[in-house]
Amino acid sequence: MARAKDAGPAAKGKAARKTGRNTASPAADKVAREAEGTAPKPAGRRPAAGGAGARMRTEPGARAEASERKRPSPADPLPVGEALDRLPTGRRPDGRMLYGRTVTLEPIDPARHREALYEASHGKNDPHGRIWTYMAYGPWVDYLAFRDWLEAQARSRDPLFFAIVPRITRKASGMAAYMNIRPEAGVLEIGSIWFAPVLQKTREATEAIYLLMRHAFEELGIRRLEWKCDSLNAGSRAAALRFGFTFEGIFRKHMVVKGRNRDTAWFSMTDDEWPSRRAEFQRWLDDDNFDATGRQKTALAMPPVQP
Repeated sequence: MARAKDAGPAAKGKAARKTGRNTASPAADKVAREAEGTAPKPAGRRPAAGGAGARMRTEPGARAEASERKRPSPADPLPVGEALDRLPTGRRPDGRMLYGRTVTLEPIDPARHREALYEASHGKNDPHGRIWTYMAYGPWVDYLAFRDWLEAQARSRDPLFFAIVPRITRKASGMAAYMNIRPEAGVLEIGSIWFAPVLQKTREATEAIYLLMRHAFEELGIRRLEWKCDSLNAGSRAAALRFGFTFEGIFRKHMVVKGRNRDTAWFSMTDDEWPSRRAEFQRWLDDDNFDATGRQKTALAMPPVQP
């Protein structure tokens, strides 16, 4: 039989309990009890109802329940645009003349306009061809090449070109067009605009744009008018804002023009914005806003777009 001194701490603890003698230190007694599995377990905290343990048990079910709640019913309606009280008229521009106080917009007639337009935009009037820097066409090597191009544009209906003719000179000094015409959606664009140096930054130039806008909104019944230009064309971008258009963003790598990349800046105006812009155009264009030399007294200042 093994001696008590050769037994381990657990055996000593058992012998001590049987005889009622304390043969081991409290520490040794504790070790013995742990070895036997009879030591009382320390009181521990039970997991709270919302604790990690509870989450582990309920999370899968909770996720499934939340997913079920978020899943739309086939009967739930999806968001759609507001219904229109009045559908677009579907009218296309018919090429009528547009009359203003200081300028007339005439449908392109090569026999009437070609010589004046070529002279205003070539040679001494634009020796470096700056007018055509951001345009998809021009300048032309000679008058005959320009004549042929103008005759082709006169046959087009989209774009539909106008000659800009100041009343004081009665000589065509620029061009503009309605383009990307979508009557079923009530959308069109004013584009292909160029002004000869003599017409740039004048009352006549501003009125020409006003006439195009007024005809589009009030007689063609469009909902949206667009203005697009090369994103690097600072002059055109500034003009769009001055005329009351809203910048919408840049279409990157939108076009290739004359072998170069073109990112396009997009602007728009809507029919509900037009009345306030028309009022400001009319105020600015009034004779009382210009002195005897034709200089403006106050600048064109469009009201901000209402959210």
